[in-house]
Amino acid sequence: MPEFWVASGHHLTRLDAAGRMVVTDELLLAWLARPELLPPPDACAAERALHGRLLQRPRAEVPVSELAALADRDAQENWRFFLTLRDHLLRAGTIEAGYAAIMEQGLRLPVLFLSQLVQLILRNALDGCDDPQVLRAAECLFRPQRAHVKDGRLLLADDELVTQFARDMQAAPLTAMFSGGVDGLDVLGGGNEWTYWSRSDAHTTVLNFGGDPLARAGMARALEAFITHMLGIEVTVTAQTSAQDVDLRWYVGLDPAGTAIGDALWHGRALPATLVGLFRLDFGPHVPVRADLAGQPVWLILGLPADNTLRMKPQNLLSGLPLAEPALH
Repeated sequence: MPEFWVASGHHLTRLDAAGRMVVTDELLLAWLARPELLPPPDACAAERALHGRLLQRPRAEVPVSELAALADRDAQENWRFFLTLRDHLLRAGTIEAGYAAIMEQGLRLPVLFLSQLVQLILRNALDGCDDPQVLRAAECLFRPQRAHVKDGRLLLADDELVTQFARDMQAAPLTAMFSGGVDGLDVLGGGNEWTYWSRSDAHTTVLNFGGDPLARAGMARALEAFITHMLGIEVTVTAQTSAQDVDLRWYVGLDPAGTAIGDALWHGRALPATLVGLFRLDFGPHVPVRADLAGQPVWLILGLPADNTLRMKPQNLLSGLPLAEPALH
């Protein structure tokens, strides 16, 4: 089975009896090597000492006074965020339980950290997946995407890639990019799927979300995997080709624009954003659903804001489903 998303650090974790990822020293050491935490050449002695101590004992306690001794305030904040995340995950026991608790408690952490946790969770949930369309669609759950319409198709490219290209070109990045201006950037599909495995960490493939049913089906499978793995419930998610005859009894926005669209439809207002994806979620027969919604689907709505940047919020799937009792994390 080809490897994918090596940079997630999944290979540095170990699984417990339930298949959840236990935080290891190896994973913590990989995080300590990130540029946000690696002391720069001009770092103060206190920061270099802190980093060196944690390289020896990545679980060591760090008193507030030690952080206060760092000369660089930005470094103080970076270390405070990292230590908050580390301690929270260690207390929770697994990456999955820690992420769920962070969302439930509304703990404020940088988006970068939360996205890394989602990537780890999806890498675990999709372990053994051999469908590049599913994996490329799953990237949307932890990496913002820039949208572009070409030949009537909605294409999604990695936002960081587009931004970097804009810096290099100092021109209209999307026009150049989707005209073949970036070497190695291909729309996934039509026989080139095999190239995904060597490029998964570079995020250089484009998802033909609007023109390829396999891309939308891939998104449905990715959503299923995330929900099933995190909540331990059986669900079926199906991509819809039309929004006609939808009984919107319950909906979950997959991104802020999707939530705004659902709210507008519920209240009979004009849509505030473009509807680009609609998915039907059906619960398995043994899932405890609220009595008034038994047998009813949940509609998952994906929208596109005015800046054409898609920022999905998978945490909405943990808190927004109409379950009769809290699901196990």
